[in-house]
Amino acid sequence: MATTTTSIGGDGGGEDRVMATAQQILKSLNTPKEVRDDMLLIFSSFDNRLSNITSLVNSGDSKREGDRFEAAEKVILRWDSGQGASRNSLFWEDAPDEAVEYLSAVDDILHWMDELSIQSDSAKIVERAENAIQIAMSRLEDEFRHMLIRNTVPLDAEHLHGSIRRVSLSFASHEGENSDEFESFADVDRGSGIFHERGVSLGDDLRVDLINPDAVDDLKEIVDRMIRSGYERECLNVYISVRRDALDECLVVLGVEKLGIEDIQKIDWKSLDEKMKKWIQAVKVSVRVLLTGEKRLCDYIFSGSDDSEEACFNEIAKGCVRKLLNFAEAIAIGERSVEKLFRILDMYEALAYVLPDLQAMVPDEIVIDEAKGVLSRLGEAAKGTFCEFENAVRSETSKKTMLNAEIHPLARYVMNYLRLLVVYSNTLDELLEGDDDEDSRRIGDDGGLNLELETMSPLARRLFSLIASLESNLERKSKLYADDSLQYIFLMNNIQYIVQKVKDSELGKLLGDRWVRKRRGQVRVYATSYLRASWGRLLSFLKEEGTGGSSNSALKLAALKEKFKNFNAGFEELYRVQTGWKVADPQLREELRISISAKALPAYRAFVGRHGSQIENTRHAGRYIKYSSDDLENYLLDLFEGSACVLNHLRRKSSS
Repeated sequence: MATTTTSIGGDGGGEDRVMATAQQILKSLNTPKEVRDDMLLIFSSFDNRLSNITSLVNSGDSKREGDRFEAAEKVILRWDSGQGASRNSLFWEDAPDEAVEYLSAVDDILHWMDELSIQSDSAKIVERAENAIQIAMSRLEDEFRHMLIRNTVPLDAEHLHGSIRRVSLSFASHEGENSDEFESFADVDRGSGIFHERGVSLGDDLRVDLINPDAVDDLKEIVDRMIRSGYERECLNVYISVRRDALDECLVVLGVEKLGIEDIQKIDWKSLDEKMKKWIQAVKVSVRVLLTGEKRLCDYIFSGSDDSEEACFNEIAKGCVRKLLNFAEAIAIGERSVEKLFRILDMYEALAYVLPDLQAMVPDEIVIDEAKGVLSRLGEAAKGTFCEFENAVRSETSKKTMLNAEIHPLARYVMNYLRLLVVYSNTLDELLEGDDDEDSRRIGDDGGLNLELETMSPLARRLFSLIASLESNLERKSKLYADDSLQYIFLMNNIQYIVQKVKDSELGKLLGDRWVRKRRGQVRVYATSYLRASWGRLLSFLKEEGTGGSSNSALKLAALKEKFKNFNAGFEELYRVQTGWKVADPQLREELRISISAKALPAYRAFVGRHGSQIENTRHAGRYIKYSSDDLENYLLDLFEGSACVLNHLRRKSSS
């Protein structure tokens, strides 16, 4: 052992050989710098002269780092001029290695700047490194912008529409009557019916690709380098600008236009209704699909920088949300008219539907407060429009009578309107809570209805009041008919129509069975009044007054003939007129005919039974006893069909 030590100590060449051998061992192991440092400590523990190897190895490391820097700088500069400058982009599928090489060059320079100990005489190298990074960031910024634009996936409206579930509501307009005379409700349906497409329902799994999935990882690679290089703001500006423009294009595809209150007021209702429908779809798609997708993209591409994720998405979302809110704001403060109510309610529900998602995604409280404000104003617009409708029903004053006493357009419009309105009962209950009008608070009767009203929902109370106003209006309109009998037919038709509409819809649940029973009782009262007014005078000809008090048989026979003659004439006139009247409800029509038969036929049979033989023993008896009771019963079946008939040549043959 001593001999070995002496040889090392006494022979300078031997020391050099030992040092060279130690360096060769470290080099051949190709170990990381930290491991090599540990091994150097072990070598120097055998002999302090071996500690000289540390400086030699470090010198070698510096040379290798310098070589890597030179190579990385060369790659970056090559793409800044010459060979690389002639290429449009680093990131092409046919040359993926070039992008990898470029990003690796950026990594090498960043690593060199972060890890290598810079000596006082290295200022020029630092400047070269910073210049290379600046050049690289300019290139990557352009690459980032072009990749975002090139890989943006246009919104496929057709595919999206196929993935959306529509909720449609409709109600038929019977006979499609023309209501030109009913000016305040001129938009009542005139054909196959009023159709209202309530909006769209999105599935929870509805997703679209906003950026080509194959490009997302490359975008993230660029973002990582730009953020590490201190170019985060430039990166964010590019991403926000491109994605904001892309969302604007999506809104155009969805049909959202930039319209102010002045523009809204100039648009006809049909066109405006279409724009409102598109907005309802757009706000749901924008928040539940587009912004949700944008949030996922931001979270992934900018992962590792929470501040960048939040700031990026917030800036992108603000523009999209405000464009949507601007249109809703213009609608909310615009002119109110009854035909807008359903669409305003749709807009209110759509915005309320997406607001929780919006609050969860968008950190900007100002934007969220704006959305809440617009939602509140849409609610106020809905309430105000409903009040306009109530006032229109109360104040409608058309004077033209309905041909044949049929159902009035006001009744048709109002009841169809209410049947559609009740679909929004939950929303309207929320909006109308604590907001009952004076009329709904005053309504009551002696049967404990006030107590029943107190248990009703806010909407039910308002509907109760509104239908009462409709009934009062119809009562006034019945007075326009000079014939009392026709007044009662008109009221029967309209009240029965109202009852049927209530029974056949959710209105029945809101107003209750008691309400229905009371209106049916009112229809029976009108039927009784009709019988008295229409058939009472005719049946008075069959009374015995003036037939049994005279001892002169000739006078008695003449009186009987006059009674039969008056009855025949009265019945023929009644038949001619009332076959032209229309009772729309088949069951009511049948019940009315049965009531007439029950009242008229027994009286006629009895009168003919008592006095028929006296007439039939005279000449021309058929002129007086023209109809049998069976004839009358058959003729009654022609009443209330809406097509006037005349009894001609129907006299029975004379028995003489």
